[in-house]
Amino acid sequence: MSTRVAPIFPVSNLVTALAYYRGLGFGVRHWHSGGYGFVTFNGAEIHLGVEPDLDTRVDRRSAAYLFVDDADVLAETWLAAGGDVRLPQDTEWGQHEGVLVDPDGNVIRFGSPMNADPEPS
Repeated sequence: MSTRVAPIFPVSNLVTALAYYRGLGFGVRHWHSGGYGFVTFNGAEIHLGVEPDLDTRVDRRSAAYLFVDDADVLAETWLAAGGDVRLPQDTEWGQHEGVLVDPDGNVIRFGSPMNADPEPS
């Protein structure tokens, strides 16, 4: 049995959201019937759905976690492309994690394993 999961991020404007993610290096696709789209990154997929009253909602953001090989490299790439990025930091659970916040307040946390091999002194 095969299982996949894709979070759905609410967005106020699909064209703007797709352009934002395209600028960060995501693959983007617009569903032919209107307010729904898809973004992909190295095999991960996030769906985008237009919610016209998004600005008035209290619970307006969604989140996803992206496992990557090198969180620092990804953070620098997204920063250079204009992304709203919190730089990765080491966590007590052994991940080196950063955060990307899209224009609608949705969050992609991304992380890579902390270096388990200490540098020789």
